[in-house]
Amino acid sequence: MSNQEWNDAWGTLRFDNRFTRELPADRDESNSTRQVYQACYSRVMPKQVARPTLVAHSHEVAEQLGFVPDLVQSQQFADVFAGNALHPAMDPFAMCYGGHQFGNWAGQLGDGRAINLCEIVDRNGQHQTLQLKGAGPTPYSRFADGLAVLRSSVREFLCSEAMYHLGVPTTRALSLVLTGDSVTRDMFYDGNPKQEPGAIVCRVAPSFVRLGSFQIFASRDDESTLRQLAEFTIRNDFPHLGEPSPEVYAAFFAEVCQRTAELMIHWMRVGFVHGVMNTDNLSVLGLTIDYGPYGWLEDYDPGWTPNTTDAQGRRYRYGSQPQVAQWNLAQFAGALLPLVDHDIDSLQAGLQLYVDTFDDGWHTMMSAKLGLDKFRGDDDVQLFADLFDVLQMVETDMTLFYRRLADVPCETEPESVCERLADVYYQPEQIDDSVQNATTQWYQRYQQRVLQSGVSDAKRRERMNRINPLYVLRNYLAQLAIDRSDQGDHSGVTELLDVLRQPYQEQPGREKYAEKRPEWARHRAGCSMLSCSS
Repeated sequence: MSNQEWNDAWGTLRFDNRFTRELPADRDESNSTRQVYQACYSRVMPKQVARPTLVAHSHEVAEQLGFVPDLVQSQQFADVFAGNALHPAMDPFAMCYGGHQFGNWAGQLGDGRAINLCEIVDRNGQHQTLQLKGAGPTPYSRFADGLAVLRSSVREFLCSEAMYHLGVPTTRALSLVLTGDSVTRDMFYDGNPKQEPGAIVCRVAPSFVRLGSFQIFASRDDESTLRQLAEFTIRNDFPHLGEPSPEVYAAFFAEVCQRTAELMIHWMRVGFVHGVMNTDNLSVLGLTIDYGPYGWLEDYDPGWTPNTTDAQGRRYRYGSQPQVAQWNLAQFAGALLPLVDHDIDSLQAGLQLYVDTFDDGWHTMMSAKLGLDKFRGDDDVQLFADLFDVLQMVETDMTLFYRRLADVPCETEPESVCERLADVYYQPEQIDDSVQNATTQWYQRYQQRVLQSGVSDAKRRERMNRINPLYVLRNYLAQLAIDRSDQGDHSGVTELLDVLRQPYQEQPGREKYAEKRPEWARHRAGCSMLSCSS
């Protein structure tokens, strides 16, 4: 295709590849697995695939980037976002970074199955990096093939958009493309590999720089590259902090801590469990990145993790996510020490900001989930803690609990709180006298708290339904969409995406998407535990 033909089709896009323009590149241009030194990235081309077919796309993301509808529906669009065709202005690369995995330093990791196509200035004037996940091997692939399969790609595509519409900071997803190739995967690493459809997701974010991007250079005593990356990041993503200096680097760290704390509050609010909170999977922008074996809490269980690899230690379980994030930030602080003249105290202030931001935000968030006027100190802390005890007495659907609680009156005495909440319990036969008494006692205290604040039932319900979603990407819903796609019917993906665009609004005719997990899904693969296989 000639440059003129590209311009005719893609002329509305504004390319600006500042990452590859301003940062040091890998001098070795071969696509061979190796250690990469003194470089932030390696240039690499996507693998050619057999038959690119667009399965789904986010029209909001496409519009934001400047893609017109006719172009999105064209074969050329599918070809580009499968890696088979490249616009002349694209400069594909894979990023170099390291990280702590499950608490242990893993050395160089990098984009092993992600290739950044280009950067675009969107219609809001913001830079966006377009990244293909599953587009083939890179120098960072280690022993893997750099590919991805349909099941994991559907989950990543849907969750990226679901999180955005929930109001959770996240990378976005532009497209989901089938490659036409088969990929061999052993889903649970149990010696039973099989052929699965290959697929590629185009992920979109202002930056994919993560904590591990800095750690790799600090671990190698490569202060020059570390400093170049830090200066680039501050200049482009944190320009309000001013020109780089030891003080500005400390302020940069503090802002990353604050954004991360706010992200953790959002995850806890909606019941999201990331599953792989390694330091290479935390963004410096405070975005949710790298959707691997994630999951949503069905029943309220702080000890639950969706990751089979983490099943024994449960390091990344739901209830530990805020503490893990703090630990990760402490490792990030160690990487930045050379930039602040080894002034540990200047970075300690950022870690304290994390704690203060999370604590304040948690109290505010929980007050809002319960429809209270504001947080009122120790009494409310005890009210929250007692609620969590009640939720764990019998298997209780977290998402539905808060929605149904909004409908239980405080201005009049309900006949039976447990009866009003009947459909939130997975095993209602377990509701004995002790559960009923504990639930009733908690509710009576909650009722008095609401009445003291002067909040009407109508106002409370409005507040609660504004922050407590009705529709989330339940694990079994994603699996049902995957099952249909495996059979060539991709309408389940687009239907589910459409529901998830309005997670707080009741959607008549779509009640089935707001039901608690069915019993058949309790232990089914893809509906409960997931592996890192992709």
